[in-house]
Amino acid sequence: MEIDYSLYLVTDSTPAILGKNHLEDVVRAAVEGGVTVVQYRDKHSDTGDLIRTAQSLRTICRQHAVPLIINDRVDVALAVDADGIHLGQTDMDAITARQIAGSKMTIGVTVSSLAEAMAAVEAGADYLGIGTVYATPTKEDTKAILGTAGVRDILGGITGLEKVVPTVAIGGINAKNIQRVMFKSQAMRKRLDGIAVVSAIMAADDPKAAAQELRRLATKPPGFINEGRPNPIKAVDYLLRRANSVIKDLGAKHPLCHNMTNLVVQNFAANVALSIGSSPIMANNGDEAPELAALGGALVINMGSITPEATTNYVRAGQAYNACGQPVLFDPVGAGATKLRRETVKRLMADCYFEVIKGNESELSVLWGELDTQQKGVDSGISTSSNLDKAALTMKLAARERNVVVMTGKTDYLSDGIRTYAIKNGSGYLGRITGSGCTLGTTIAACLAAHREDKLLATLSGILMYEIAAERAAVRDDVKGPGTFVPAFIDELANIATLAHEFDGSWLDQAKVERIGIREPDSV
Repeated sequence: MEIDYSLYLVTDSTPAILGKNHLEDVVRAAVEGGVTVVQYRDKHSDTGDLIRTAQSLRTICRQHAVPLIINDRVDVALAVDADGIHLGQTDMDAITARQIAGSKMTIGVTVSSLAEAMAAVEAGADYLGIGTVYATPTKEDTKAILGTAGVRDILGGITGLEKVVPTVAIGGINAKNIQRVMFKSQAMRKRLDGIAVVSAIMAADDPKAAAQELRRLATKPPGFINEGRPNPIKAVDYLLRRANSVIKDLGAKHPLCHNMTNLVVQNFAANVALSIGSSPIMANNGDEAPELAALGGALVINMGSITPEATTNYVRAGQAYNACGQPVLFDPVGAGATKLRRETVKRLMADCYFEVIKGNESELSVLWGELDTQQKGVDSGISTSSNLDKAALTMKLAARERNVVVMTGKTDYLSDGIRTYAIKNGSGYLGRITGSGCTLGTTIAACLAAHREDKLLATLSGILMYEIAAERAAVRDDVKGPGTFVPAFIDELANIATLAHEFDGSWLDQAKVERIGIREPDSV
């Protein structure tokens, strides 16, 4: 039996999820709304009640040509002539289930690691349920929270197996994150065949409408990937020839640059944005974001100030820009400094898609999951990593997140997971003024809004504009120290914008960019 796994509903009859609704009514509405598979899961009822409910669900499902899968209970599946059974790691093994159920019944297995996935396929599973993706109240026996990276690792690992099996992801998936889960979990040669949901439909006020919206989102490319595929050209000369055009487009389009940052930096960020040709707005209330995102600009989320209210606003804004297909840059300031910051990073990475992540080595190590020691403040600290290690971390994170990553430092590293570069421009003055990292984010975001075809090129153009302007300011006769550097720096940003407007790319003669040859990750 060929099954469409695109929207897979797992039922939950507990009062906390189902409430006062009737299970059959919710399932009927769900299949009318577009659910393609129903799994009946009930760990508490006795066998007689399970069979009676399963018979009702089978009738509803067959009226809509939707397969009915029974969780765990092979006897119940056989009794009601269900289309399949689904087994957890603590349930009956797939080989025994096949011996009892026969060859025609579809068998699915829940897996949370590559080893479990390979064993399930070897045992004859017809499809895999991969999870738990995010924390969820509907299951108490979750062994691990995988995240999209864990799902992708499993998908990449089973790609080479002789038997090809469909896969669905499950755990904490809803209308707000379904597209990000499908996009960010995709491996190089395999993607999810569907998404499994529980409370997103079972607990919905209108299950039919919820199913319709989830089905629409599951079958529609997310707005935030409308910029197209990464450009395969890696030559530095090619990128530098195009960088001046990006800056020229920035001045011609005057895109909005929405900054969510702390009060200390806001004035400087606004002046930088104006000097490069962007239109700045400082707005930390997430409720404004949908209207601002519709204006076609970019968003900078700078995690300088952390409060529960701020985090909620960051998420609202990020999701609003994601929905409109507009770029979001994330600056995880001090990501490893405190438990609160680490938890905030985890939430933002789960709830939003960031076209660019910009941070120092310590901050990016936290995002990758490798930092064992506590970060002190916002500084990166003393690094023991080689230049190749730093470039590799930047590339791995970009490949995992399917975006562009910038590691800032004496040498900056830039990667989209395919192309990786070292950038050696800048001035020591940038480390002696407040907000230089934040305003670099502002500059990059403005370039992303102006140039949507190649986000690595846009990011590189912003970095070079910013750091070459700093070099030009630092050697001016009127610059005597950090205090006189800032106005000169803003002047030089404006001067570069003027040169670009006049088709003069001579400022790029100062660019110090090298391509780093690193093997691309296999699982991406």
